[in-house]
Amino acid sequence: MFIYTIRRLNLFIITLAILTMIGFSILRLDQNSLWSNQPLWSGWILYVENLASGNLGLNLNGEPITQEVLAVFPATLELCFFAFLLSLLIGIPVGTLAGVRRGRIVDTVISSITLLGYSIPLFWLAMLLIFLFSLNLGWLPVAGRYSLLYEIDHITGVAIIDVLLSDKPYRADALFDVIEHLILPTLVLAMAPTTEVIRLARSSFSEVMTQNFIKVAQTKGLSMFEIVMRHGMKNAIPPIIPKLGMQFSTMMTFAMLTESIFNWPGIGRWLLNAISEQNYVAIQAGVITVASFTLLANILSDLAGAAVNPLVRKEWYAIK
Repeated sequence: MFIYTIRRLNLFIITLAILTMIGFSILRLDQNSLWSNQPLWSGWILYVENLASGNLGLNLNGEPITQEVLAVFPATLELCFFAFLLSLLIGIPVGTLAGVRRGRIVDTVISSITLLGYSIPLFWLAMLLIFLFSLNLGWLPVAGRYSLLYEIDHITGVAIIDVLLSDKPYRADALFDVIEHLILPTLVLAMAPTTEVIRLARSSFSEVMTQNFIKVAQTKGLSMFEIVMRHGMKNAIPPIIPKLGMQFSTMMTFAMLTESIFNWPGIGRWLLNAISEQNYVAIQAGVITVASFTLLANILSDLAGAAVNPLVRKEWYAIK
């Protein structure tokens, strides 16, 4: 496990170095920037030193752009966390059912719905939900993070946590309002990852249910529920853990469009505004932040998968 971790960390460092080269190249696109006059290698080294000290550059007002990133990035993390949690809560049980009943009517129905959900355009689904639950039924707010009636202090940047830490008398109402604003964007953002989690769980459980130890458990008279919970879960879930990091990466990409539709004050909408304004300093800051976090999530999912599934490490040693 130690050698496997070292190898993954080396891959993380190499990929991060390539990422910093991309960020430095973005800054050089601005002909009026001081970075455009810097020599390539010495300028890149200076750029990496600035990143190591937490300096992502200055905004158009001459203020550190790191403060802007810290203000908008927690909102994106909050949205992605609940969408990812929802995709796991729905995707794993539904995928398990499809894998256990593979080839039957239940599997066919689930696979068809999954394919349909994966094919639905994100913006079309968002507009449909807004029209149904907000404009027609009036159950949920159209956009935003919380109503203007409430004043929530920025403590952690995560609205739910900030409300819970608040001592305002309307804390309970504000918490309910934040949850209401969170429902629609979470449902939209969770759609694509949920369908992929269902597919991964179905494939993994389909393979596990054909193994000999499952047949032995069946001959012992165990019910299907007991077989799945005792033997299926611990053998089918570990192989899909490393692949969940990729779903989080996909979710970070979809968050840009979701935040733009629902006027969610996250880094995705902030980055789109920076692109429209051709603010290269903000663009590279957003790219570095999102890509670094995505890369870290992938590495951690690989390490978590290797920790619970020793076969991953054995396979790696066999092909190295």
